[in-house]
Amino acid sequence: MSKKQILLNAFNMTCVGHIHHGLWTHPRDKSSEFNTLEYWTNIARVLEKGLFDAIFIADVIGYYDVYQQGVDLTLREAIQLPVNDPWPLISAMAAVTEHLGFGVTATVGAENPYAFARRVSTLDHATRGRLGWNIVTGYVESGARGLGKELLTEHDRRYDEADDFLELSYKLWEASWEDGAVIADKARRIHTLPEKVHPVKHDGPYYHANAIHMSAPSPQRTPVLFQAGTSVRGQRFAAQHAEGIFIGAPDPATARETSRKIRQAAQAAGRNPEDVKIFVGIAVVPGKTQKEAEEKYLEYLSYANPEAGLAHFSSSTNIDFSRYGLDDPITYGTSNAIQSATDLAARQSLTRRQLLAWHKLGSRYPTIVGDPAHVADELERWIDEGEIDGFNLTRIVVPETWEDFANIVVPELQNRGRYRTSYAQGTLRQKLFERGNYLPPNHPGAKVRLHA
Repeated sequence: MSKKQILLNAFNMTCVGHIHHGLWTHPRDKSSEFNTLEYWTNIARVLEKGLFDAIFIADVIGYYDVYQQGVDLTLREAIQLPVNDPWPLISAMAAVTEHLGFGVTATVGAENPYAFARRVSTLDHATRGRLGWNIVTGYVESGARGLGKELLTEHDRRYDEADDFLELSYKLWEASWEDGAVIADKARRIHTLPEKVHPVKHDGPYYHANAIHMSAPSPQRTPVLFQAGTSVRGQRFAAQHAEGIFIGAPDPATARETSRKIRQAAQAAGRNPEDVKIFVGIAVVPGKTQKEAEEKYLEYLSYANPEAGLAHFSSSTNIDFSRYGLDDPITYGTSNAIQSATDLAARQSLTRRQLLAWHKLGSRYPTIVGDPAHVADELERWIDEGEIDGFNLTRIVVPETWEDFANIVVPELQNRGRYRTSYAQGTLRQKLFERGNYLPPNHPGAKVRLHA
């Protein structure tokens, strides 16, 4: 029986400080160059050389102003601020690569489905079918204020709105243009057959439309759908829509518990458990020897800022941890931000001192430090015991993190039969699932097309 191959995304964001806060001060780190196209095209080349499945680009509408009730630390440490729009960068990265996929974040509440659907189709065409969309619903009050709202929409209702957004988007991508509508017949002066193009009518609780999709069907029609919500409502949404799900877990046992819930929910929604690929966020510090890896890790620690990591976590939970003494008990209530983040800290009754220790590398992500054999052993353990499919590999020092993984870890994984030795052909969806370019028939988006 062949071993499950490990899927791998590079986890990044169009900003300086993404996950491991403080590491932007490291002398070898290039993240301060994020405003340049060269920064992104170089990363894309590194990832394609390392045979990564995709670059997964996070985004947030808003900024972190919960910790100390302001943005001073956020600005000093560049905690995801400034942050640019990731979508315009995809074309540049696609132009210098052939196979690398792109999982790009867009916040439902900041978009209009009709215009957004065209942007997605455009990039799926331009990348020849390598586009994925990470669906988020927003979680910071500052973003809501920037969008003209007095308060952030209630957590579960944000997912209700996202359901409606997706329903309209599916109609646009899947049902407006039939296959074969575009014939581009110069002799007959017929580019598109009018009888094969249909207006979409949608009168949902949050979104409305009566129009033809402006773009012809792209290679995948609907992009590969990613989602990161692991709250009860988030899992229900993911079970309905997501093809790739990004979870946070401190250990394989927790990952297994979450993975089983997600796959059971997908099955209850009429989908197959294998229709969902589950990714865990993880950090890896590899070395050619164990000693080299440990020395590199200690070097990284000397630049990390645990307090900046805690400030990020404050906005994830909507709790100002600066108000608590180091060992004071913390009141973890029901969060309107990221419920899974709050629940994880609440279950362990973590104090501020413990939270700072948890963020010692500027982040709460699990970290693997070691030589190629040790790193590979641990990654295999996460895959097998955690019942997951792959990882979102966070950057610590850019682009060193991904170069080291490609040069040190990938050959070991390949020798074990756990990692590809070359790319397969086809779209991102075909590469991930090996079942064609379009959504499978049991997906709600495909049902829209099949029943149109």
